[in-house]
Amino acid sequence: MGKGEVSANGDANRDAYLQLSVTVLAAFCRVPEIASSEDMVSKIPLILEIMSNGYDSSVIEECFEFLFLVSNAHKDGVSRLYESRGISVLASQMSTLRDGSHSIEFAMRLVQMVISKLSLGTINNEYSSELAMMVTAIAKQFAVLHNALKFEALHLLSAILSSKYSAPLHEALRSMKNDIWSTYIRVGVVAILQNRVAPAEKLQALVLAESTISIVGEGWLIGRLNLSDTQNPVPEDRCMLLVLESSRVEVAVLLNDLAYLKYEASKNTSSSSESITLKQRNLAVAYSLVERVIKLISNLGDEEGSVISERAFMTLITGLNETIGVVLEYLQDAKDHGKTKGDDILASVRVVGSYLAETPLACNEKVRELLGYMLSIEGEDELSPFSSICFLLPMLCQITMEVYGCEIVASTGAYKAVVACLITSIGPDGCMVDDNGSIFLACDTVVNLLLKREEIQVPLDDAYFVRLLGALTYWTGNTDDLSVIMMASTICALIFDSTSEEALLQHPNFDHSNLIHLSRLIARSLATCGKEMMSNEAKAEVDLHQIVVSGYSRWADRFPHIREAVERTNGQIPC
Repeated sequence: MGKGEVSANGDANRDAYLQLSVTVLAAFCRVPEIASSEDMVSKIPLILEIMSNGYDSSVIEECFEFLFLVSNAHKDGVSRLYESRGISVLASQMSTLRDGSHSIEFAMRLVQMVISKLSLGTINNEYSSELAMMVTAIAKQFAVLHNALKFEALHLLSAILSSKYSAPLHEALRSMKNDIWSTYIRVGVVAILQNRVAPAEKLQALVLAESTISIVGEGWLIGRLNLSDTQNPVPEDRCMLLVLESSRVEVAVLLNDLAYLKYEASKNTSSSSESITLKQRNLAVAYSLVERVIKLISNLGDEEGSVISERAFMTLITGLNETIGVVLEYLQDAKDHGKTKGDDILASVRVVGSYLAETPLACNEKVRELLGYMLSIEGEDELSPFSSICFLLPMLCQITMEVYGCEIVASTGAYKAVVACLITSIGPDGCMVDDNGSIFLACDTVVNLLLKREEIQVPLDDAYFVRLLGALTYWTGNTDDLSVIMMASTICALIFDSTSEEALLQHPNFDHSNLIHLSRLIARSLATCGKEMMSNEAKAEVDLHQIVVSGYSRWADRFPHIREAVERTNGQIPC
């Protein structure tokens, strides 16, 4: 008993002495000259060890203050903190700190110093799990606080999550069993967007929202906004409505500013160039969020039941319609000034394409007027239009299912851009893109147009389709993919309707080698009948097979080489 009491008293004395020592050290370090001394920096590992031993909050607070003051004052303070595995200690401590306490404030500012003075790429690679724990702790402060520290948390979270090096952190956050961090961020973002705060803070909230969605998906826009049962219930779709409304405001303001800076303000000034770059970067965030909302609405439409009210849905649609109208006006302005190259106008085409993909009937007169122009736009790093065409393919594919849509695509010359895009994607001189989705959308658009060729009163330039024949032979040359074979054969069969073997061989972009390859292609596609057409893979291509068979019966006499190859492979009558 006696020994036990002595031991207990000794522990109590030691703890008191330790607390006094740390308090004195922290007090001394409030003098910058002392905090910046080598003696103080050398004590960083010792302070981290004390923190790891689980002392009470008063000791921990003094330790955090010491680390902050020394790391801030000494040029090597942050490096010493990092090298002493301070990130691990910070991560383990932050989740235990009281909301809004001095300790959490010091901790957040230490994190800010670390990510600003050291490589965030290195930190992400070495401490992704610890960063994920920190994000959760900081996100909680962002959600629950209502003072200046809330905005510090906002900026810190935005910097960490939007970094180009954050892939390991994103993966760590996705793998966490509890995703409460994303709820905290949603609560904080809504608080910022629905209150009267500076425009710069609202923009930061949008940056954070976009980064969070990139990690967890568009569903984040709809979710609970109450952290306790005692709070008044808030509609779960409020975050989505606020994000869209704030993004719409940003889009309108940024497009107006960009138009002024690019077309009216004094040219060739460095400040103007920097301002344009910054606004384009912010515009990309706002555009991304608009596209996220469009995608979410599309996904919700495919599900049974509705998690958003009819009123909210109408608000979303009205807002999107107005925003797309603003974007189209910006594109009109760019067209009037002869601009066809730029990432901002390419991004504008992308957001218009995303919207029209879901609502092709919104292809109004303004869209028709700008369609040819939008298809001619290039990104800063592109040598010819490509991405702009891919962005509009979903809409073009859908509208060409009707005659009126084919007339639009033909009269505006949009089909030429689609064919050029397809040649670039699959031809020998193209990029052979891995995005089969875009390739097949382009193919479907061409098929839709050619099937209705007789019904539209607009002549088509056959030279484009002759060039496409060569690309199709290259695409199918070494493949056993039945969907590729049947799609290419269908396009060829429809092109052959308006020409002959003799006419093709006189074309400068077509030779005897192309004819041989096309003969083999048609023979292969017509051979997919009987038992082969009963396979699950072939059943999906039955409609295409019928188009090829029907086409062959119409033009076989005009293509003797193809007829010979078919008869040699399949017999007299293709099935």
